[in-house]
Amino acid sequence: MSVTNGKMRPSLTQEILSHLGLANKTAAWGTLGTLRTFLSFSVDKDVQRLLRAIAGQGVDRSAIVGVLTNRSREQRQLISRAFQERTQQDLLKSLQAALSGSLERTVVALLQPAAHFDAQELRTALKTPDSTEDVAMEILATRSPPQLQECLTVYKHNFQVEAEKDIESETSGVLRDLLLALTKGARESYSGIIDYNLVEQDVQALKQAEGPSTEGTWVLIFTQRNPEHLVRVFDQYQRCTGHELEKTIQNIFHGDAQAALLSLASVIKNTPLYFADKLHQALQDAESNYQVLMRILISRSEIDLLSIRAEFKKKFGKSLYSSLQDAVKGDCRTALLALCRAEDI
Repeated sequence: MSVTNGKMRPSLTQEILSHLGLANKTAAWGTLGTLRTFLSFSVDKDVQRLLRAIAGQGVDRSAIVGVLTNRSREQRQLISRAFQERTQQDLLKSLQAALSGSLERTVVALLQPAAHFDAQELRTALKTPDSTEDVAMEILATRSPPQLQECLTVYKHNFQVEAEKDIESETSGVLRDLLLALTKGARESYSGIIDYNLVEQDVQALKQAEGPSTEGTWVLIFTQRNPEHLVRVFDQYQRCTGHELEKTIQNIFHGDAQAALLSLASVIKNTPLYFADKLHQALQDAESNYQVLMRILISRSEIDLLSIRAEFKKKFGKSLYSSLQDAVKGDCRTALLALCRAEDI
């Protein structure tokens, strides 16, 4: 901070941060994401870069990817608004007209507000039976309470129906009960104190909930207890029974219910590992599942993608960056690699 005429003057960094609404958000510098707020951000320069990329002799895909994968989601929203004000054109529609295929879908996902993208993915999942458990569980179980509430609000606005109604009509049984419970966002917050009596009570309740009409116990414990408590429940259950809780789930549940409970257990025990597993599976598909890769890399790029990369390398013996290089083809490859950011040695 400098002094001018006896007055304290903010540093250049503080001035930039104040314009971004991040002046008091010191956690932004401790993020485990690969994508950080771009400090040399100039919305006017970025608008001009994108205009040149679209309006030139040929579409400059490299320039478009370079801008959008090096700006935070908040900065991308500022660019989008400024583009509209200066050109009277919608940036998203302009880029859609200029691009196609997987790169177009990636750019759309980068430019959409997070809640809008999540709402669209959730809607598609609920209307596509083969992916309901996988995608719906991912979104409902891994978003923070404010993110989840915003997603559900956008869902109702965009599709004129509450997500809960679609869940009730498109799913059934334990999967429906789990998804509905997660939409309520009623998971207890961690107070910093572990209630070991409650841990033991939950372990005994799960040991006894292995017969008909006991599914409600699993749903309640898995969707309402905080993760720190549940990790101890999982550990204590294994000590008491001699096997992991996941083994019991595999023995007494089947189909979507089993898959949903196993996914939820994975999220609770180690969220970055859960996403590493999903990325690895997407890369192993006969044709890499670009939608899964794109959704995870974009949604986690400002949260914990560094941790996901570490878990990926630890479990599969190969870096996520190299895996993407080897498996992904086409124009969106550059964008996904830019979000991943770097090789893990």
